[in-house]
Amino acid sequence: MTILQSIIYGIVQGLTEFLPISSTAHLRLLPAVMHWNDPGSAFTAVIQLGTVGAVLIYFWRDLSSAFMGWVRSFSGDKNTVEARTGWAVFWATVLIAVLGLAGEKLIEDSFRNLYVIGFSLIAMGILMYVADRPKQGGREIESVQVVDGVKIGLWQCLALIPGMSRSGSSITGALFSGFDRAAAARLSFLMSVPAVTLAGLYEGYKNFKKLDGDMKSPTLVATIVSFIVGYAVINWLIGFLSKKGPRPFVWYRVAVGVIVIGLCAAKVIDPAPHQEASTVPSQVTSAN
Repeated sequence: MTILQSIIYGIVQGLTEFLPISSTAHLRLLPAVMHWNDPGSAFTAVIQLGTVGAVLIYFWRDLSSAFMGWVRSFSGDKNTVEARTGWAVFWATVLIAVLGLAGEKLIEDSFRNLYVIGFSLIAMGILMYVADRPKQGGREIESVQVVDGVKIGLWQCLALIPGMSRSGSSITGALFSGFDRAAAARLSFLMSVPAVTLAGLYEGYKNFKKLDGDMKSPTLVATIVSFIVGYAVINWLIGFLSKKGPRPFVWYRVAVGVIVIGLCAAKVIDPAPHQEASTVPSQVTSAN
């Protein structure tokens, strides 16, 4: 991978990690369309740490309050907003971690097929459209309960299938749980941090040292670029989702899904993932 390619990967990761259009799908589509080697699931998970850093900085106050509320709930009041938010995030993280480890073989191999990604883009697009019905939800984030973490967490687990989108699935789950658009977007961001951080650290520990030396610098560059671009996207996206909701992204998802399936069927692009011999396939505990 060249430095220019790594910069492009970083831009794509930063732009698509928080948009409900699936960063994993786009990082898989990019090499297929450009006829580059697929860098693999380990590369995808590691560069997500850049966008995790962006969320940590942007939502530091919310995250620290939720964490401290969660800690204090062991010996104090378990019914504060902070405690309930912390426990909701905790259970959502447990669910995706357990299911991610249980399905690691499918995630790293079969699920990276472009046919799977194409159909996933369309399926989640339809679910997003249904979830964002006008005036469906009026709950604000202060009303969050622990059970919401389980419900939204189960939706977030759909993101283990590339193309479903972590933000898309969790926002959809929050909307179906009755939250308004602003609360759904905020909960999606908060629940993303532990899951994506664990995935990136796990992949980095297991595989970064095994990558060919030529891949380490591009991976670092892509991670830094994804942080810069991701931070710029967050503020815009919250305002956009609050006003417009996820529906504008529905049409994009469906269109891209149809195009991907069509190109695969016409044998213009190969649906099967192909990795460089020097890149060791790895296990993923979370995908977007």
